[in-house]
Amino acid sequence: MNALISVSDKTGILEFAQGLHALGIHLLSTGGTAKLLADAGLPVTEVADHTGFPEMLDGRVKTLHPKIHGGLLARRDVPAHVAAIEQHGIAPIDLLVVNLYPFEATVAKPGCTLEDAIENIDIGGPAMVRSAAKNWKDVGVLTDASQYAVALAELQADGRLGDKTKFAFSVAAFNRIAQYDAAISNYLSGVTEIAADAQAPAMSAFPGQSNSSFVKLQDLRYGENPHQQAAFYRDLYPAPGSLVTARQLQGKELSYNNIADSDAAWECVKSFDVPACVIVKHANPCGVAVGANPLEAYGKAFKTDSTSAFGGIIAFNTVLDGAAAEQVAKQFVEVLIAPGYTAEALAVFKAKANVRVLEISLDGVQRGGQTAYARGQNSHDVKRIGSGLLVQTADNHELTRADLKVVTQRQPSEQQLDDLLFAWKVAKFVKSNAIVYCAGGMTLGVGAGQMSRIDSARIASIKAENAGLTLKDSAVASDAFFPFRDGLDVVIDGGASCVIQPGGSMRDQEVIDAANERGVVMVFTGVRHFRH
Repeated sequence: MNALISVSDKTGILEFAQGLHALGIHLLSTGGTAKLLADAGLPVTEVADHTGFPEMLDGRVKTLHPKIHGGLLARRDVPAHVAAIEQHGIAPIDLLVVNLYPFEATVAKPGCTLEDAIENIDIGGPAMVRSAAKNWKDVGVLTDASQYAVALAELQADGRLGDKTKFAFSVAAFNRIAQYDAAISNYLSGVTEIAADAQAPAMSAFPGQSNSSFVKLQDLRYGENPHQQAAFYRDLYPAPGSLVTARQLQGKELSYNNIADSDAAWECVKSFDVPACVIVKHANPCGVAVGANPLEAYGKAFKTDSTSAFGGIIAFNTVLDGAAAEQVAKQFVEVLIAPGYTAEALAVFKAKANVRVLEISLDGVQRGGQTAYARGQNSHDVKRIGSGLLVQTADNHELTRADLKVVTQRQPSEQQLDDLLFAWKVAKFVKSNAIVYCAGGMTLGVGAGQMSRIDSARIASIKAENAGLTLKDSAVASDAFFPFRDGLDVVIDGGASCVIQPGGSMRDQEVIDAANERGVVMVFTGVRHFRH
């Protein structure tokens, strides 16, 4: 058997090559890989010696040769193919081990120049991979270090790779080529202006062609409704701390709606810097609170709307301990999410086998001054429409006190500022039209998804009343501006003493005058948070 090894990422390759050599497999290799193997004492034939043609053009041409592609493409079950390679002295290649130039990693570096990007476009590697993958019945093609152990174990046990393994490797190879080409297309079609003097080119956030690569995690029992089929995919390179990185510790299989609601809860709760709990029902937060510990945060969040919390998704941004777990376990919960659990907490839920318990590590997730990816956020959002796709940069705006503009005669107290910022953070995750009453680090009433902002305000008041919570002196967040004073009057009549809203209406002055007339504080953010 002949194995051709040519890898950019050399992780695990020496050990794998040693295993191949021990099985009597002849090793062919290129450049740096050949040197690595030879320095380790392995007998290896340089590709240039094998083809009789030297590497040239700074290594751009080395494997683009009939002795390579003939050896990969020749079908062993076609006599004419066998005769042809014998006639031309071409040895069959039975195993190809290739990973590609690091194009994705290169263009991800700040300040990457167009020249650097172009030089990291692999030509020979993808060509060999396609040849081997096409001829999968005769050639095993490995494109990732995670495949080495599987291949070596099968070769040691059977002396060959089985058809099932070779076909799986072939599919993985074509997937890798598709991902690679998609990354190149996305980058190059995003260049809007070529820079001079080896500077990074000007780039658009929206390339001329959008090529997405997603990996299936699992098939789902059904979609939003039982008559719909569904599956769960993740980004090829998921952001740290995102839902797709979760480990399910126990419970039934996640459903389509479980996953959608869990994402809403997790994205909301991880936006807080102090211990927080978020309870989501039908994609909307029905209770959000912060506290000194998970138990306090959960108690306050549950109090907001204990009825809607039944069968909801509960997320914490800190390790869940036994005390909080004991309280959560008293209600029916579909999914529980936290970055970690104490042994006592896991023991509590062990008796509730149907509860889906997810653990999502927040290690490596950073805050402020970092890319969206480093903060564990999507850089873009997409929405499917008829035969098309809407793409936008994600709503990752984070409001600070310095961003607030007080527009009323009455100035906010420190407590009011805290309540207003808390309410604003929650409103960002509530379906528009959104009205959120808050006080003391907890939601009091949430009005979501209504066609009228006034109706959302009234519903939020009704929710608080049903929960036995007072709205007196509360803070209210509106995700978009009040187009008339009537909406403001409704929230003030409900008990609000301060209001946070984007501003920007042609009737802003009318609304400001109404706030002054009613003696409340109002601040503008200059940013809205529509969530459809």
